[in-house]
Amino acid sequence: MKNYLNIFARRAAAVTPQAQPIPGTVPNSAGGYAFAVDDWARLDRFLILGSEGGSYYAGERALTRDNAQAVLRAIASDGVRAVARIVEVSEGGRAPKNEPALFALALAASAADLATRQAALAALPRVARTGTQLFQLAGFVQGSRGWGRALRRAVGAWYLAQPVERLAYQLVKYRQRGGWSHRDLLRLAHPETAEPARVALFDWVCRGTESEALPSLVQAAAALGRAASGAAAAALIRAHDLPREAVPTELLNDPAVWEALLERMPLTALVRSLAKLTAVGVVKPLGEQLPLVLSALGDAERIARAQLHPLAILLALRTYAQGRGDRGALQWEPVQPVIDALNAAFYTAFRAVEPTGRRLLLALDVSGSMASGRVAGTALTPREASAAMALMTAATEANTHILGFTAVGQGMAWSRQAELTRLPLSPSMRLDDAVHAVSSLPFGGTDCALPMLYALERRIPVDAFVVYTDSETWAGMIHPAQALRQYRERTGIAAKLVVVGLVSNGFSIADPNDAGMLDVVGFDTASPAVIADFIRQD
Repeated sequence: MKNYLNIFARRAAAVTPQAQPIPGTVPNSAGGYAFAVDDWARLDRFLILGSEGGSYYAGERALTRDNAQAVLRAIASDGVRAVARIVEVSEGGRAPKNEPALFALALAASAADLATRQAALAALPRVARTGTQLFQLAGFVQGSRGWGRALRRAVGAWYLAQPVERLAYQLVKYRQRGGWSHRDLLRLAHPETAEPARVALFDWVCRGTESEALPSLVQAAAALGRAASGAAAAALIRAHDLPREAVPTELLNDPAVWEALLERMPLTALVRSLAKLTAVGVVKPLGEQLPLVLSALGDAERIARAQLHPLAILLALRTYAQGRGDRGALQWEPVQPVIDALNAAFYTAFRAVEPTGRRLLLALDVSGSMASGRVAGTALTPREASAAMALMTAATEANTHILGFTAVGQGMAWSRQAELTRLPLSPSMRLDDAVHAVSSLPFGGTDCALPMLYALERRIPVDAFVVYTDSETWAGMIHPAQALRQYRERTGIAAKLVVVGLVSNGFSIADPNDAGMLDVVGFDTASPAVIADFIRQD
């Protein structure tokens, strides 16, 4: 009788090793068993996290293939709903990168269902909002469906619907990418117009023809390309609000040019350019331009309006604080107030979260699998990202206890047995310090049941366990869902479990049939608010 109960684990008190299945679980990539997320949850994970860099257990190619199949199933199930979700995530700025949304839209534009194709093409300007994004979409479409009449019309409409001045900016700033250019797309789409300025723009792109009918921005960009000095280039930049991409390469080390660019630089471009601005001496301690930079980074409304994603800020902080890039030879002396401003901007970039006032135990998966792969195609590992996400919650909630899954012992006494370790993280820490704090921890097998067992053994009252993981769990003698039910039974606390997924795979340790368990996507800007609402609800 006992063996049967252990194997099938239908009661809360049952105990089943994670290397064996319980009802509702499927094999994961690590050799254990976890719950499968449905295709709509998989679509969300892909749209926000992508699959670039793969994971420890699944390479980029395999992970992308699996995600594409899940996206295709969602599209086949309800294509119009899938397109609406793609638009919602993309327009809301909820993802660190827009490429997954563009890829998913290209798949929807290739669907067999006419209504789905029409919805996808109608959504094209809402998802591909810049020239670069249009090029990326063109590349995805080229590989999935080819160029039909409806697609040509949709691309042509992108060029015709924008006001002339905005279109001119797009053509100047985003010239080409990934083997595509505006010249390529205009020759494929053949948009027809009688507007003199728009006709002049098309002729300039396709034939290189310059005329008086061109918008002043384009004429100024052409003049900038011929500028003989940094001072002349700076004057043109100030007079016409020209972007950095219009500046000749030989002038991009001139401080006067960067001072002119900085005056009206978009916030996203500013965050990306902080290293260069510092390297050329425009941003420096007590410098004249420093207050302008700090004011921009501290402007909550501007951050929201620019849809500056917190992951972009975290990456900028991580890179800027180290004084050198991950690629290239550029080096700079970091300016401390800029580091502090980036740290504060990270929290501002998440949607406002009302504290729950509940008792939270945060558990970070810092195992080997979390040290491999990349979050949303960035330089951050899931392990590093988990520290930043946990710090976000800790900064909001007063009652938190932060632990990490690590290996037993250190040095020569190291073993692969999993245990929990109190992590030296606090809201007063700088983000890059928190990331560094978890980067050198010893790791062993992942046992995501440990937070519940830890709290039960020490009689710690917990209202919600929040686990940051890739759900590639296999080590442990009890499944996390079973451990949570044991905790509820023995303490009388209706504790909840929130699983923050940091890899775009198809697994979760949260039981979808338990209303007290929730699976959310890491680095979705909406996730902290969703987590707080879930924990707050009775």
